[in-house]
Amino acid sequence: MTSIVPTLTPELFDSLRQRVEHTLLHLINKNRHTRYVRESPVFCDFRTALDANDESLLETFRATIPLTGYDSYEPFINKLVVQKSNENDVKDMFSPGLPNFIAGSSATSGKKPKLFAKYRHTARSSTQDVDEQANPVSAEGGKNCIVYSLTYREVIEVIGEDKTTVSRFPITSMSSGVIRMQHGVDVDKDPFFITLTAPRATSPVAVSFIVNYRSFLLMHILFALADPQLETVNTLFGYVFVDMIRHMEEEWDALVHAIETGALPDWEGTSHVRQYLEPKFSARPERAAHLRAVGKATEQPGWLKKLWPGLDVVIGIASGVFSVIIPKMQHYLGPDVHMRSLGFTASEAYIGTACSATDLSLFKTTSDDIIEFLDMSGLETASSLVFAHEVKLGHRYEVVVTTRDGLWRYRLGDVIEIAGFDSTDGSPILRYIERRGTSVRVQGVLVGEEELTSAIFSAQDVLGSITEMTVIVDDRKVPSSLAYLVEIDGELSPSADQAPARIEAALGGSNDILMKAFAKGKLAPPTVHVLKTGTFREYRALKIKAAITGTGQIKVPVVLWDQEVQEWMLQRVEKVIARHDE
Repeated sequence: MTSIVPTLTPELFDSLRQRVEHTLLHLINKNRHTRYVRESPVFCDFRTALDANDESLLETFRATIPLTGYDSYEPFINKLVVQKSNENDVKDMFSPGLPNFIAGSSATSGKKPKLFAKYRHTARSSTQDVDEQANPVSAEGGKNCIVYSLTYREVIEVIGEDKTTVSRFPITSMSSGVIRMQHGVDVDKDPFFITLTAPRATSPVAVSFIVNYRSFLLMHILFALADPQLETVNTLFGYVFVDMIRHMEEEWDALVHAIETGALPDWEGTSHVRQYLEPKFSARPERAAHLRAVGKATEQPGWLKKLWPGLDVVIGIASGVFSVIIPKMQHYLGPDVHMRSLGFTASEAYIGTACSATDLSLFKTTSDDIIEFLDMSGLETASSLVFAHEVKLGHRYEVVVTTRDGLWRYRLGDVIEIAGFDSTDGSPILRYIERRGTSVRVQGVLVGEEELTSAIFSAQDVLGSITEMTVIVDDRKVPSSLAYLVEIDGELSPSADQAPARIEAALGGSNDILMKAFAKGKLAPPTVHVLKTGTFREYRALKIKAAITGTGQIKVPVVLWDQEVQEWMLQRVEKVIARHDE
C-alpha cells in the first residue's frame, strides 16, 4: 500500500503543484464554454474576466470562481432530465456532448436525491482503477462475488433535429452508472447483457437486475455459496456485506437445499430474471454436503473462511460512522481475511483511493479532478481555499471539487484531516472525519456528526457491540433529549444501564454549553433505544423499494429527521435505557 510521509520535499511540492495546475487548465478549457458557465449568474465575474483577458486562466479561476452548491447547479440539471428534450437544448450543458448517465445521490438526509450529469472521458481515470480492483484477476483462478446493482429509476430520451432519438441515458446510482459506462452496458443493450456472466464473477449479470433488496442479496449469496472457489466479495459498503451474511444465516437451510437440488428458490421480485438464472444454476450435492458439515457456525470467529477456504478479501466502505460495522465483519471473516475500502466516493466525484491495508478511513487523493480544501478556521469563502500542495499536516478542511463533469468549486460538505503525503508523488493522504450539516441544534449549539458518533462509541464497552445507529431529537417530553437508536450485536452488556451517563459525559466533555444544559436540566440526559435486530436492514429494503435505486445508495443518516421513519423505528424498540435518576 501507500508509503506516507509527513511533509512534502521541495521536489514533491513542485511536482504536485505542476500536476494540479496542468489538470486545472485542462478542466477550465474543457468546460468553460458549456451552458452552465455561459448562463449561470455565479460565473458572471469569470465570464467578464475572460472577455478582458483570456490568457491568465489559473489566476482568473482563483480570483473569480466562487464556492458553489446545488442551488446554482439544479436549474441546469433539471433541463437535462426532461423527457424527449431537444438535443440543442441540452447538449454541452456541463461538459461537451451529452451525458452517459445521471447519478442520483443517496438522499440520506431525507430530502429528494440530488442529480449529477456524468460524461464519458477518454483518458484513463481513477474509476477505471477502482473497477479493476473491484473484480480482480486471481493467480489461483478464484472467483469474485460482485454485489452491484444495474437497476435504474428512469431512462431519459433526447431527440435530434430530425425527430429521431439521438441518446438514451439512465438516472441511476453512481456505482451502477460507472459499471455501465466502464463496460459499455448501455440500457439498450440490457437484453443482451442480462444473459451473461462476467469473467470471474460468481453471480450472473441477471442478479444485478433484481430490485428487491432481500432477494437481491440472497441470490448473490446463493451463487457465491455454491462456488467453493470464492476469493473476493465486493459489496461497496460494509453494512451491505453484513446484511447479506445475516440473510444467509436466516435462510441457511433453504440455501443449502437449493444448492443440493439445483432448484432456485422463488424469492419475491425474481420472476423477471429466472429464465436467465435457472440455466446457470445446477445441482451440486457434494458442495451442499460440505456446507452441512461446516454448519451454520455463526458464533465462531472466521465462519466464512470455513465455508470458502480461499476467501482472501472483502471490499466495502467502512469509514467515518460506517466504521461501527468493522467488528462484526471481523467476526465473520476471522484474522486471515483482509478488509479493504473501495475508496472515498460520492455522487459528485471520486475523491480518493484506498491506501492503507489496516486503516479503512485513509485515502489518497485522485488526480482526475481538482480537489481544493476549504480551511474551516477562516472565512468560508473561496479566499480560504488551498490546493493539494498547500495543505498542512493535521489540519482539517472541507472538500471542494472542480470536475471533468462540470462542477466548479462545488462544496461536498465532507470534512477530512490531512494525515500525510504519498512519498512517491506527493498526493495528500486524507482521513475521513465527518459530514458537515449532519448535526442537531440543541440549546442554541450545533452538535456535529463526529461528536454524536464519538459519544455513543465511548459507551460500547458498557452497552455492547453496536452494529448501526442513528440519533433523533426526542421531544415527546419536556425537556427534549438526544435519543440514540441502535442495533446491538448479540446480548446487551450487564452494565448497559451505565451507557446514558457515559454518553452524557462524552457530549458534555466536547461542548461546555451542552454540559451546562445537562446540569441545569434544560436538556434531558440522552437515552439509548435498542432496536430489534434487522431494523436498519429492513429500513434499507423499504427505501430501495420506494426509490428503485441501487443497494449502495441507501445509507442510514447519523441524524434522523424524517418523522414517519422515526415513528416506524420507535415501534421496533425492544428496550429503552435511561439514566437511573430519571
